[in-house]
Amino acid sequence: MKRRDFLKKLAKAGFVVSATGALPLLDLSKAEAETTPYPLAVAAEGSPAELTREALRKLGGMGAFVKDGDSVVVKPNIGWDRTPEEGANTHPEVVRELVMMALDAGAAEVRVFDRTCNDPRRCYKRSGIEDAIDSIDDSRAKITHVDELRYEVVEIRDGISLTKWPLYRPALEADVLINAPVVKHHGMSEITIGMKNLMGVMGGNRGRLHRDLTDGLVDLSLAVKSHLTVVDATRVLLAGGPLGGGTGNVKKVGKVGASRDVVTADAWGATMFGVDPFSIPHIKRAHERGLGIADLSKVKIL
Repeated sequence: MKRRDFLKKLAKAGFVVSATGALPLLDLSKAEAETTPYPLAVAAEGSPAELTREALRKLGGMGAFVKDGDSVVVKPNIGWDRTPEEGANTHPEVVRELVMMALDAGAAEVRVFDRTCNDPRRCYKRSGIEDAIDSIDDSRAKITHVDELRYEVVEIRDGISLTKWPLYRPALEADVLINAPVVKHHGMSEITIGMKNLMGVMGGNRGRLHRDLTDGLVDLSLAVKSHLTVVDATRVLLAGGPLGGGTGNVKKVGKVGASRDVVTADAWGATMFGVDPFSIPHIKRAHERGLGIADLSKVKIL
């Protein structure tokens, strides 16, 4: 995509481009934040791939999100040099199934990537996600490493803690962004699911966000729209996150949840730890700021 076409697309999506053309501004008012309760689909029997397909079936299938010719990004957690059994990354079968379903729905291209914390080559390989995508016999399915030259500084007009940041252009350019986090413990945010998974599209020194994770994660979700969040709770890392190590703290749960609302998805993921979603600061704050619905009593659960 040429730069001028990219900037035009940003404008149509609600961005305001500066006079220099160098700084797209996200114009997202509080009135436009996600406040409509969207259904939450939960699948609880089957393999990771079967759970993924069943959860999406309950939401009307992938065709309810992806149309013919769409460019799609599937953003899993591939941040850590860990095997699927260790629960630090999204299960490769969940990621593969999402890509396959998007292709079946007519996607022109499906990209998979993450800005990893450990060595990217080892993370992609050891997580099993690289091999899972490579096994798809379709040139439209691509797993790529992030390109440091493809970040675009974005100013977030309603941001409180995060007011501007370099974000990964392929994530902003996509017609559909599928957020595919794993549920796990995190030493700083207590739990990491969908909102925190979006840190994988941030450039720069992401450690700065940890100074105010509560509002920073909400700001990030304002800037990067998750059109669909599919939560991998096939196994859950209960302690020692986000890196983990070994399987001693990993519990087999065997569930996948999905929603249009990243806050609802995260709230459901939090229940895998047996806690009230409102006890998790960034989930509570996202609800308060109108990003989405964390009160699962107001959500239709399929």
